[in-house]
Formats: sequence, C-alpha cells, structure tokens
Amino acid sequence: MTPPTATNRRPGPDEPANHYELRVEGHLDEHWSAWFGGLTVSHEEDGTTTLRGVVADQAELHGLLAKVRDLGTTLISVKTTDVPGVPGG
Repeated sequence: MTPPTATNRRPGPDEPANHYELRVEGHLDEHWSAWFGGLTVSHEEDGTTTLRGVVADQAELHGLLAKVRDLGTTLISVKTTDVPGVPGG
C-alpha cells in the first residue's frame, strides 16, 4: 500500500480545519447555505456573494465547486482564510 501524500490524504484529527471563501457572481438567498453544507452566505456591496466556512478536505471542496457549477453562477474566486468569517483574515 502506498503511503498518503500531501495531494491525496485527508487531514488528521489533530490538524486544523481549512476555512474557505468562495465568491460567486450575484446575490444568493440565505436558503442556499444548507445546500452548500452550512457555509455562511454574505452579500457583498459589489453584487457578489461570499460563501464562508470550514471545508474538511479536497473532496468536499470539489463538491462545493460542482454545486457552484450546477447552480449556473459564475465562480469569481476561491481562497483559504486563517480566521473563519473574517475577510483577509
């Protein structure tokens, strides 16, 4: 069996959670939070929506990106944050 590498392993129980921000075009209603796994939905002044929250691993992140695609909205950016819910944190 091949040992896990940085590109194909899941974080262990002692590793910190990954906080992500996904910015999409347009304002999404609050009810989309549940569909996006409980991510916080924030409307920005520039007419975009930022989805913020904990993402367990790359598989979950790819699932969220697929949901953005399925929704038919434009993905503007994806970034990690050090502090949950704080832009640029």
